[in-house]
Amino acid sequence: MKRPEPNMLYNLASTFMGVPSPKSYKAMGADYGVTTAIGTGPFKLDSFAIGLETVLSRNGDYAWASDLSVNQGAAKIAKITFREIPDQSTAFLELKTGGVDVLLGVPTDFLSILKKEANVATVTIPGTGINYMPINTTAEPFTDIKVRQSTALAVNQKAILDSVYNGVGQEAHHFLINSLPAGKVKSELEISYDPAKAKQLLDEAGWAMKDDGARAKGDQSLKVKLFTQNDTEFKRLAQVVQAQLKDIGMDAEITVFDSSTIRDEYKRNAHQLAVRGYDWNNADILDWFFSGNRLGYPNVSMWQDAKSEELNEKAMKASTNSAERIANFLEYHEYLLSQFLFVPIYQPTTNIAYNTGTVRVPKTIRVPRFRSQTVLDMEVVK
Repeated sequence: MKRPEPNMLYNLASTFMGVPSPKSYKAMGADYGVTTAIGTGPFKLDSFAIGLETVLSRNGDYAWASDLSVNQGAAKIAKITFREIPDQSTAFLELKTGGVDVLLGVPTDFLSILKKEANVATVTIPGTGINYMPINTTAEPFTDIKVRQSTALAVNQKAILDSVYNGVGQEAHHFLINSLPAGKVKSELEISYDPAKAKQLLDEAGWAMKDDGARAKGDQSLKVKLFTQNDTEFKRLAQVVQAQLKDIGMDAEITVFDSSTIRDEYKRNAHQLAVRGYDWNNADILDWFFSGNRLGYPNVSMWQDAKSEELNEKAMKASTNSAERIANFLEYHEYLLSQFLFVPIYQPTTNIAYNTGTVRVPKTIRVPRFRSQTVLDMEVVK
């Protein structure tokens, strides 16, 4: 390689490093991975309907599983249909009534209900992502760092953990998950609820509180757009954030989009605030969401800054070993926090539920995320 790459083993172990068929890739062109995919995994793609379902069938020749699966041969399940059900209440009812056998991503407020169901079992494993609110640094009034900081300090992470997630999971006070060494930032850089400071900052920025509890600067009211996806959890989270911003005099209007449309809105730079989440367990997620080369999406904060780019380059390409990589990403992470480009809110757990009358799931999940290694060990109950 042209330079040391301390992240190479992680990259090689990623699902994104699956080996595709060069012949199929060339033949399918832009349709590869959309209507057809030929790879080396334990399942084959039968069909894919955007926003509806993906159907996979067993690859009978598969015999090269990792030691994270007890089963080293072909999968025990012949066919799997992955259905996309945006509404969490509907997904919950589908599990109860037998419409689905396994529910990936159970809302925390359904856990106690599911545990009372005789034919349902649940599995909870640590999450690998953060729910957060990116701030568009190119959109007024958020070009002013004082307004960004005020917005960040207005969000009450503990109240959200308790009210939206029933105390399951953890508060988030920075961008990386707690288990990553580059997430061990200086305590004074952690973003935490401080409504008095939030109001003071808005006063200093010239946004005066009016008698009706709203703020204005001259004739301009402090009204902003808050985008979110049409997922039950994110809609609820957006409503709580909206109420908390109102407490400091900021009027946030919520608009709900489907997952593809909201990306188009980001790319058009039509947003100001958004409630969203990511799922990734490596510090290079900072490059993904804050690199100036990815403005619009995934850099929803529209952040472009000379010092930030310098720190990004240092973390991504100048690290010669793991210790240097951690130190460089920690420095980059702390600088991003100091600029108030986002509001960290919640670090979720991953909650899985399944029908014990139809499928058997291993008691021990041997991987950090519920992926093909676990599916190989699952069985259909006869």
